[in-house]
Amino acid sequence: LNNVDAFTAKGGHGNIAFLQQRSSSNTSSSSSTKLNGVGSTIRRVKDSLLSKERSREDLTVGIAGFYDRSSKLWEDVWGEHMHHGYYDPVDRTDHQQAQIDLIDEVLSWAGVPENDSGVSKVVDVGCGIGGSSRHISRKYGCEARGVTLSPYQANRGNELAVEQNVADKCSFQVANALDMPFDDNTFDLAWSLESGEHMPDKEKFVNELFRVVSPGGRVIIVTWCHRDLEPNEQSLTKKEIKLLRKINRAYYLPEWCSVDDYVSLLKKQGATDIKRDDWSSFIAPFWKAVIKSSLNLKSLIGLAKSGFSTQRGAYAMFLMLRGFDAGLIKFGLLTATKPVIEEEADVVVD
Repeated sequence: LNNVDAFTAKGGHGNIAFLQQRSSSNTSSSSSTKLNGVGSTIRRVKDSLLSKERSREDLTVGIAGFYDRSSKLWEDVWGEHMHHGYYDPVDRTDHQQAQIDLIDEVLSWAGVPENDSGVSKVVDVGCGIGGSSRHISRKYGCEARGVTLSPYQANRGNELAVEQNVADKCSFQVANALDMPFDDNTFDLAWSLESGEHMPDKEKFVNELFRVVSPGGRVIIVTWCHRDLEPNEQSLTKKEIKLLRKINRAYYLPEWCSVDDYVSLLKKQGATDIKRDDWSSFIAPFWKAVIKSSLNLKSLIGLAKSGFSTQRGAYAMFLMLRGFDAGLIKFGLLTATKPVIEEEADVVVD
């Protein structure tokens, strides 16, 4: 019953005071909600201006929301691969193919040969809408499981798997990379392409990758890092930290680490065959290409509809470009093998 119906059904005037009180209460509640909303907006604006670091809980919620809102726009403009391209030669303009080439070049660099029969099951950690998973699955004929914090991305990844006739081998789900829903020693290959930068606990991230990979299996991490510190440095400069914090606010990132830091974490796992590289030069044209692709009517309309966080992310592209140009931001590659622990042979004594 609405308020008028309630007044009529209950005999009229005896309920006027009740209805007036209820109306007053609803008005008060509505006003309080509006004030809370305004206060929350002011706090977010203030935190953005000050580049305040987010809590781990805020990062988890924010990452999911950011990619729920922005993934469709990205796919409309750039297709199913949500990562950098490989630009060799540097003047290539086939950007979507450059993204596919990046996957193949990283696999080759990491020592995963073409048609490797040893790759039967892959986990794609921070899978986006599943472009890498589906490509790797087709390349090796293997199963692929992808995890993402974004419900939109997981659903879209599964839709594309059906459309591309690989749903029998590829599936995607919402899960936290720091606590994956897989048993130990499940996969031959753990693949993380541009998701490590989102991880608030880098050590736990590496631990999880090694937990779900079988002994002798391979881990590949491709991620944004800050430059390695010089021997006489204790930290980045204040100017560098300020720039990274601005990027953090836009892309829901925690504090950055270096490739050196990742190598230390791999060694802590007892990893073998550790290999590292910096491919900043190979991906350098990417951000300029993304910025250029956004300067058309379709992209601008999509951006206008996408909301503040996506628009802020678009602005942060210029900050990323500045960071790469300054040598602060690095496109880091790492790979390593999970050690095989040989069981001691039983000794039989007569």
